[in-house]
Amino acid sequence: MFKTLCIFLLGSSLPLAARETPAWPVELAAYQLTPAPTPDGLKLHKGDRLAICGDSITEQKQYSLAIEAYLACCLPELEIACRQFGWSGEQVAGFLNRLENDVLRFKPNIATTCYGMNDFRYVPFDESIATEYRKNQTEVVRVFKESGCRVILGSSGIIDSVPHWVKNATGTKEDLNLALSKFRNITLEVAMTSEAGFADVYQPMLLADLAAKQRFGPDFKVAGKDGVHPGWAGQIVMAYAFLKALGIDGDIGTITWDAASGRAAASAGHEVLSSTGGRLALRSSKLPFSPGPGDPAKDDSIRAGLGLVPFDQELNRFVLKITSPAASAYTVTWGEVSNTYPAAELAAGVSLARDFDKHPLVPAFKAVWDAVAAKQAYETRQIKTLVHGPEGLADMEATFALTEKTRARLVEDLRKTHRPVDHELLIVPVE
Repeated sequence: MFKTLCIFLLGSSLPLAARETPAWPVELAAYQLTPAPTPDGLKLHKGDRLAICGDSITEQKQYSLAIEAYLACCLPELEIACRQFGWSGEQVAGFLNRLENDVLRFKPNIATTCYGMNDFRYVPFDESIATEYRKNQTEVVRVFKESGCRVILGSSGIIDSVPHWVKNATGTKEDLNLALSKFRNITLEVAMTSEAGFADVYQPMLLADLAAKQRFGPDFKVAGKDGVHPGWAGQIVMAYAFLKALGIDGDIGTITWDAASGRAAASAGHEVLSSTGGRLALRSSKLPFSPGPGDPAKDDSIRAGLGLVPFDQELNRFVLKITSPAASAYTVTWGEVSNTYPAAELAAGVSLARDFDKHPLVPAFKAVWDAVAAKQAYETRQIKTLVHGPEGLADMEATFALTEKTRARLVEDLRKTHRPVDHELLIVPVE
């Protein structure tokens, strides 16, 4: 069944014309999800200012960190500026109350939202609660669009257990997940009616959770150990959903080596400095998403999340190809790791980002990752602690002006971390 689910996940985000609809897992027969359209091209423009908005799951600064690090490393040519606006416990109505003051003052061109988890109030589906949610989501889109900001409404994810810390929670885990599935459908309905984008967070998390439990056991919690707040595995599934909704094609770059002539070529974002005897010296300004090694069986592992959705296949294609192979197989060494491939696989192209979890670009990616983490941590402090604290109460505009100076230094630190990286590939025929 896990293999079947993986096939479902791998095909679920391909264009409708290019795939057959796979069978829905029998274990999830009760869940009726309205089909979501596939994004028609890239939704980002060069120089966009992206606002990442949501409740405590956004305030965890994990899926938002993955999104911003991805955009900085994998699409540096777009020069996207990001801000994270997560607020613990928030419902859409609360976000509307602070949308203009906290978010629109920074003039975002595009925004993502992720609400619904608090809005459904941890009870079985209630039509009156759903009506309020629909109204508030529609108003969010209206306000964003009137400000000139494109918006992608994200659905909530799933729960993995009834949260013991929510005093008013009622019903079973399935009751609540079925309610969330209907709120997911409402979010899609609002997005389509309002001509906004839609990020389907719910479906990939639901499928990933079933697949992970079947492979790793019931203790693997895609939605998090507390039932609601995902660890890294679930957060990467969320990042995947939003990046796909942004219409990103995932082509990081291709390195091509001709075995007959010894010459090499590279696509945009990469440069071949030399190619001698199968040793390729390269310079890359586009970096693949490279979190480094991790345990694929742990729900708080980035590697686990990458394995639960087709992240590398669809969003992280850094490919090596060999033309005119003379040997039946070749060993490829990148940094300290070597992998051997049949010539036919290399002729079709192998995924370096997927097959090498430890490679020379990991430190450069981590430097960007750390700089994004520092910036996003301050963004939470800026809005929640300072602007909405005693300082902001005394003089909100002065607080914004002062905190923007601190944030500007963190933005500059992030900018400085991204530099072209020199590295080598060694390709040796197998005798």
